[in-house]
Amino acid sequence: MNQYQTLLYYCYTTIENAEEFAADHLEFCKSIGLTGRIIVADEGLNGTVSGTAEACKTYMDTVLADLRFAATEFKIDDVSEPSFVKMHCRYKPEIVHSGLRDPNIIDPKKRTGVHLEPLEFLEMKDRDDVVILDVRSNYEHNLGRFKNAVTLDIDNFRDFPSKINELAQYKDKKILTYCTGGIKCEKASALLLHEGFTEVYQLHGGIIKYGKEAGGKDFEGKCYVFDNRVAVDVNTVNPVVVSTCRNCGKTTAKMINCANPECNEHFTQCDDCGWAMDGCCSEECKEHPRKRPYDGTGYYVKVPQQLNLNKIGRKEFISDLRPAALY
Repeated sequence: MNQYQTLLYYCYTTIENAEEFAADHLEFCKSIGLTGRIIVADEGLNGTVSGTAEACKTYMDTVLADLRFAATEFKIDDVSEPSFVKMHCRYKPEIVHSGLRDPNIIDPKKRTGVHLEPLEFLEMKDRDDVVILDVRSNYEHNLGRFKNAVTLDIDNFRDFPSKINELAQYKDKKILTYCTGGIKCEKASALLLHEGFTEVYQLHGGIIKYGKEAGGKDFEGKCYVFDNRVAVDVNTVNPVVVSTCRNCGKTTAKMINCANPECNEHFTQCDDCGWAMDGCCSEECKEHPRKRPYDGTGYYVKVPQQLNLNKIGRKEFISDLRPAALY
């Protein structure tokens, strides 16, 4: 029986003194034994946390009791062990980085696409006048995506605005956006509306909620998640694997970080190539002097590494685990 849970959630809301809130929230999370990663900004809260069922209940009850976060919806997964090693809660300019901070253009609290519940999305997605749009990054949709979805060549969500012109051909269609948990769609759909798309919808709760409430039908592959699990199964109706090994092309759902920390690329690699390449994406990375030992998982706990010393003698660091925005 699983005794731990992992919670995925976000809430767009105004947070006064957000930096101070982030520091206090970190201490609260630690005090109840949670691990995870939370982003706090003036515009709201975005997190994935993990801990015992009791700790998770305490956390949810406390968050929901705060009127600012009363509308927060938690996606709950039962897990066999905590999905993180440490607890991080940091203040950032946005809870999902879009590079668009003008509230006259993007303000999910005021205007977004029409929210579709999973069963509504399921009923609507195959219509002739509909286009399904994946607003996630390459490494996410390469691992799994909805059947017939339009995907964009972006490494980070902040690249999404630059792709709007590529979507102009769909302006006469109903656009159904989706992402992991819903947070990126809030800004993506708002931007599409600002750019003149008239019928924009978004999958409420994202892929994770769709898997729980609609069986994940027609989501092909696995869903990338931003914790130690890396990928989770979504489709219990008609599952298939769509991702392939970067090195040999064989079908595989296994995603890893390159063992060379200076590359650290997310990519799919089968077990045979994993061992043959020592968990690296290329021969160049395999020969790199800082290559980390490969244990078959391709997951590496964050270990700060000194990068250089600038003119005033301050150390700068890089992380051994590729940073990524939640959801």
